[in-house]
Amino acid sequence: MLRVVGEALYPRGGWSRAFHYVKHRVRRLPDSPERIARGIWAGVFTTFTPFYTLHFVVAALIARLMQGNIIASLMATFFGNPLTYVPIGVVSLQTGHWILGTEFEASDKSFGSKFVDAGRDLKHNFLTLFNDEVPDWHGLAVFYDEVFFPYLVGGLIPGVITASVCYYLSVPLIRAYQHRRKGVIKAKLAAIKQKAAEKKASKADGKRKAD
Repeated sequence: MLRVVGEALYPRGGWSRAFHYVKHRVRRLPDSPERIARGIWAGVFTTFTPFYTLHFVVAALIARLMQGNIIASLMATFFGNPLTYVPIGVVSLQTGHWILGTEFEASDKSFGSKFVDAGRDLKHNFLTLFNDEVPDWHGLAVFYDEVFFPYLVGGLIPGVITASVCYYLSVPLIRAYQHRRKGVIKAKLAAIKQKAAEKKASKADGKRKAD
């Protein structure tokens, strides 16, 4: 279990190797550059939403609505990782509180405690379905008002900007890669055909000499 968690935080070979692997897989997807790029847009945008643990689902839904490549959207959620989640979260929360006219609490302890309180309320309220205790929504209300809703609102602007930049950078890069790959494949096929033709001609020549 600890090994799985450790590799989630720091994959084997490092984040640089993981990034290049994802980039390689995205470029080789059998789809148009525009559809792949729309999938990338959906995945990158999703990382600016507070729907943690549901990013794959959200990215796939957005990609489907945009008629983008769903596999590309899932891979693009890699944009959100332990190295980027902190700046993404801070920017989204600050932007959200600024738009809503509320204050942003920068204390890590306060921020973390709101998650803990919300989780505790969820557990407590679920258990009240089977006992006589009274549900308590205070922690969840605080979490929604001070974290979730500001994050949801504030992530829209930086999310759209970042995803759009990734889209416009991806289209020409993917198109160039696909054209180059098609050229390599054609060259290999031509070489195979040439080799087969030479082999056939060699056999025919040998047969004529034998006759």
